[in-house]
Amino acid sequence: MDNKRKKLTARFFNRRVTTVARDLLGKYLVRKIGDKEMAFKITEVESYDGEKDLACHASKGRTMRTEVMYGEAGTIYVYLIYGMYYMLNIVTGPKDYPAAVLVRGLEGINGPGRLTKTLAINRKLNGLPLAFTAGLWIEDRGEVVSKKDIEKTARIGVEYAGPIWSQKLYRFMLKDSRPNKKTAKIK
Repeated sequence: MDNKRKKLTARFFNRRVTTVARDLLGKYLVRKIGDKEMAFKITEVESYDGEKDLACHASKGRTMRTEVMYGEAGTIYVYLIYGMYYMLNIVTGPKDYPAAVLVRGLEGINGPGRLTKTLAINRKLNGLPLAFTAGLWIEDRGEVVSKKDIEKTARIGVEYAGPIWSQKLYRFMLKDSRPNKKTAKIK
């Protein structure tokens, strides 16, 4: 790995979930399958903040499904939604506090289901640390993202969480990453 590529460590993720979410914008999600390595800039994320957050899976407590969220910062949490789309999340904060960042969009790949399909991310990665050995990690390539370049909105599809939690400004995205951008195709 060259000097411009720095893999994020567990220390980066062992902070407040909204801080990690915001700081992930402009970083690169890297997927390696066999000899093929793909890297895409992270452009959209959402944060889920523990058992009190009614939109968070952990709001129902510790279960087999959510156990990974109580693990170490930097752990991969992948779940299936609607029986067809995998969602990629990264655990944040201290062990035993269930918080995670959902990666919703990458440069050229809009939508969390599309990004997991494009990058062949599935439940086999669930519970693994972000690492070269897992074939999935996040890099800082030195790009600086200014606060003025970040848009904060309510999360998508969490109306069931009630008026307080569904309206929290826990979705962060780069302002120049609107869905009308060209979609990436992997060869």
